[in-house]
Amino acid sequence: MNEAAAVGEQVVGGVRVPPFFYGTAWKEEATEGLVREALAAGFRGFDTAGQRKHYHEAAVGAALRAALAAGEVRREELFVQTKFTHLAGQDHRLPYDPAAPVATQVRQSFARSLEHLGVERLDSLVLHGPCVRVGLHPDDEAAWEAMQGIHAEGGARLLGVSNVSREQLVAFCERGPVPPAFVQNRCFAALGWDAEVRAECRARGIVYQGFSLLTANRREIDRPAIAKAAARLGATPEQVVFRFALEVGMLPLTGTSDPRHMREDLAVLHARFALTPEEREAIEGVGLHGRP
Repeated sequence: MNEAAAVGEQVVGGVRVPPFFYGTAWKEEATEGLVREALAAGFRGFDTAGQRKHYHEAAVGAALRAALAAGEVRREELFVQTKFTHLAGQDHRLPYDPAAPVATQVRQSFARSLEHLGVERLDSLVLHGPCVRVGLHPDDEAAWEAMQGIHAEGGARLLGVSNVSREQLVAFCERGPVPPAFVQNRCFAALGWDAEVRAECRARGIVYQGFSLLTANRREIDRPAIAKAAARLGATPEQVVFRFALEVGMLPLTGTSDPRHMREDLAVLHARFALTPEEREAIEGVGLHGRP
């Protein structure tokens, strides 16, 4: 990346994708108001899930519908992403029949998501993690096949997978005619910012969505490499982390509940926050082998 460049939307599979997403997990009854705040701050990409245990998908939809009805935003400006979550990741508030085959569960969850979100199709449908830590379970294969069908019918413009290892990503890529457009993983600096999966994504032209960039890396955010870059830029350490993520090719998610932080997070898209190559290299190694 040109270190003087601002960061803008990219095109993935012919679909325009915002460079920064607002994540809606763990917000409960505050969800609708916070999504309205995120819209006002300038976010146009929203991530949720058909998993009432951790997300209030219907409240996300209520906020989007209100903004659309008020003319504050156009549907074509929005990027709406949700997920299918296997039974083990749910509580009793299910978006599907637990006794149904997995392929039917995917279809039922998809239909409920459209209803919740008030959209006719999704911009992205993501499998919310495999059933097993190693390899793929037959239920994962059935879910992915059903998602492929939804994509083929035009119900989801793009597909993705979440919480995967490199080996699992490769397995998904080898199943079905449509490979994942996205991987969404929790991103740990102590693991090289998920270096193995990011490398596989780069090799395959897959966009890596990084979540928990702050909450998973509290110790690393205090390291000198980040503090020095923040001091040079007149930025917060959190802004440096998000700018680093953008410059190494990630699509970051933020889940902040503070409207001021929403604006600060989006500000890193501007050129004045550009890191030097030396700063990027130092931050890439933060937390590895005792590096500062």
